[in-house]
Amino acid sequence: MKLNFENWTFTALKSEAEIPEAIANKTLSATVPGCVHTDLLAHKLIPDPYLDQNENELQWIGRTDWRYETKFEISKEHLAHERLELVCLGLDTIAKIELNGQLVAQTQNMHRAYRFDAKSFVNAGQNALTITFSAPMTYGEKLRNRLGDLPNAYVGMPFNFMRKMACNFGWDWGPILTTAGIWQPIYLEAWNCARINTVRPLLSLNDDLTAATLNIHFDLDINVHPKIKLRAILKKDEAVVGESSSLEAQANSLTLEIKHPQLWWPVGHGEQPLYDLELRLEQEGQVLDTVQKRIGLRKTELDTSVDSIGSAFTIKINNKPIFIKGANWIPDDCFPTRLTRERYAERITQALEANMNMLRIWGGGIYEQEAFYDLCDEKGVLVWQDFLFACAAYPEEEPFWSDVEAEAKYQVTRLSSHPSLVLWNGNNENIEGYFDWGWQGKLKGRTWGKRFYLELFPSIVAELDPSRPYWAGSPYSGTMEIHPLADNHGSKHIWDAWNRKDYLTYRAYVPRFVAEFGHQAPPTYATLEQSLSERPFAPNSTGMLHHQKAMDGNQKLHDRLKEHFPVPEDFDLWHYAMQLNQARAIDYGVTYWRSHTPICMGTLYWQINDCWPVTSWAAIDGYGRKKPFYYATKRFYADRLLTLQPRGDKLVLFACNDSDEAWEDEVSIARLSFAGKVLANESLSFIVAPRTTSSLMVLPSFLSLPRHSNQELLLAKTSKERALWFFERDKDLDCPEARFEARLEPKASHLELTITAKTLLRDLCIFVDRLHPDATINDQLVTLLPGESVTFIIKKLQDVTLEQVTSQPVLQTVNHLIQAAKEVS
Repeated sequence: MKLNFENWTFTALKSEAEIPEAIANKTLSATVPGCVHTDLLAHKLIPDPYLDQNENELQWIGRTDWRYETKFEISKEHLAHERLELVCLGLDTIAKIELNGQLVAQTQNMHRAYRFDAKSFVNAGQNALTITFSAPMTYGEKLRNRLGDLPNAYVGMPFNFMRKMACNFGWDWGPILTTAGIWQPIYLEAWNCARINTVRPLLSLNDDLTAATLNIHFDLDINVHPKIKLRAILKKDEAVVGESSSLEAQANSLTLEIKHPQLWWPVGHGEQPLYDLELRLEQEGQVLDTVQKRIGLRKTELDTSVDSIGSAFTIKINNKPIFIKGANWIPDDCFPTRLTRERYAERITQALEANMNMLRIWGGGIYEQEAFYDLCDEKGVLVWQDFLFACAAYPEEEPFWSDVEAEAKYQVTRLSSHPSLVLWNGNNENIEGYFDWGWQGKLKGRTWGKRFYLELFPSIVAELDPSRPYWAGSPYSGTMEIHPLADNHGSKHIWDAWNRKDYLTYRAYVPRFVAEFGHQAPPTYATLEQSLSERPFAPNSTGMLHHQKAMDGNQKLHDRLKEHFPVPEDFDLWHYAMQLNQARAIDYGVTYWRSHTPICMGTLYWQINDCWPVTSWAAIDGYGRKKPFYYATKRFYADRLLTLQPRGDKLVLFACNDSDEAWEDEVSIARLSFAGKVLANESLSFIVAPRTTSSLMVLPSFLSLPRHSNQELLLAKTSKERALWFFERDKDLDCPEARFEARLEPKASHLELTITAKTLLRDLCIFVDRLHPDATINDQLVTLLPGESVTFIIKKLQDVTLEQVTSQPVLQTVNHLIQAAKEVS
């Protein structure tokens, strides 16, 4: 029997900062689950922290203690139960829990659920539950000062001294919004005799995958246990396919044998059948408790076998190597309680439509809500799950160690039923930090988290979830004896391209797996208009710089752009150029590494999403709008990719076939003038086996050596795919003035805009969000040769003219960039 709480209130208590008069000493209604920021926003007592520089005005919140309170009725029926417990599924973070003024518990971990005895604290009639949250910023600073500082990437932020969402304290893409509150459901639960505490369904498949054994591990809370029976029932499409029971609850596991299992596969490799597992705890025919889980039957492995190059890093599902095409995932909102199943579904659908098959849940955020993993199970999106340790040294001493151990056991158990989760990873960049960020001199022998990653977490995964592989960190080479950024081993992060060099550096590496790399760009124009009140926009305006959190971010944007394009003075062209360069950078890396399959077996770029409106590495901005980079992702992650890549002083045509069908086609390769004249050409037939990459041709000199390198290009073309190669960087191209014909046709549910090129049009974009913030388009960054046409599908846009959708700044091309530079010079 559950008793949910209602009519919550919250109050600001003491603070190191000045509490606004409208809030100080006021008791206000609260929403639970929620947090202080969302409650204050609901009362319109604070400005939206995502707008302008409002974030700065709200720093007092993280330095204030807060009290949440509710009054509730307890009936004699509740008290008649043998047990009455307070269940807290998520408290953020430093919490003191009281019932009727009596201390029940104190907690310090956002990432754990808690269950406490309540019966001895409550009475029949009205009762009061009070939870007081200590100021997270103040608490973390005091603990750091007491224990001694430890290195982290964000000097002054004490996130590594708390088990709290680290990016609450700011990141190079996120604001400082340190939350407090009851962020997950909380309730009273009354029960008799016994209840099911945890369930871990662990699967094993035989070698040929024709039979499965499901070992269902469980833990019971037992008050009295005569004649208790636990029954497990497995169904597929309502039909029972397996059943087992344990008498007297004497065992801690049940076993089901499954003949002819329907295997769960990642998207693009097969279907995602899910089975319904129900556990019933019974006593003499009476059901005491039930637990339902949805499971998928699949085998997951991480192949790190030694080879002639070094050691592999290949994820295998059902014995099949999977080339990983995906991105890193951060919390989709600074306030996680605003994340609904619908919002998760939108993001995961966007990932699928961009041809991704994996999302990595990064270690500075949260273990996501059940809806996220449920949707990935249903859609076939693989999940790489970090333990929540990122970019910092962490203390290993008590009580930190025991709290981390309990957190890890809770989360590994909680997520064990999800077939989409295929890898546990110990940390983000902490091993790299120990090697390369100057930590060793600062630590002077102190602990930094190593034993978490190399001892505690692998032992917990081996004990509680042995069906999944564990990896100690990313980047990591598999041993502390090899540098974590070694090309030939493990998972690699490549950040020198963004931070110090240029994305041309990507071709200096042939990694086994790239788990992070990225390039920044501002958000969409509509998101700028929605989040900044200043006009006109300028790259270095106060508002733009506040929504740029990376160190020297705008300077790096400028430096990376000038390597490839003229740097425009006009903001609209600057905005287009930066978004274009972001897409070019990641396309450059991914296509090169895909041409090196199977040496490289995956790329996860940084990052798919944002938590607020900001200039960042994301493909989808903080308000859910797609940057041009997103549309480039669709192409470079397509199952079939044609790409021209250098090999030494030669140019080679590759075909990447990430499908289960052989790719049989004919390809033509032509060297063309920008006017479309064929200067040289060749063709050949080819067959590329399933899930392989093949070198189709080393281009002969008559194709690879142009007469006029700034006026010619290569076009490789099959029946459906094509690849382009320009011999010079865009800033050196003799790009013609953009000329085209256009036609706009209204349809029942959308508009169709057809563009026919009269000259070469390079990376054509139609920014329909400039005409309406909700407008969408099906493609961007389209290159057309003279005479070629493309039809764009535009939705949520009405009453516009052809001139509006085909004039700058709505329509932009590289041609416009080049011409603007010529006019200035």
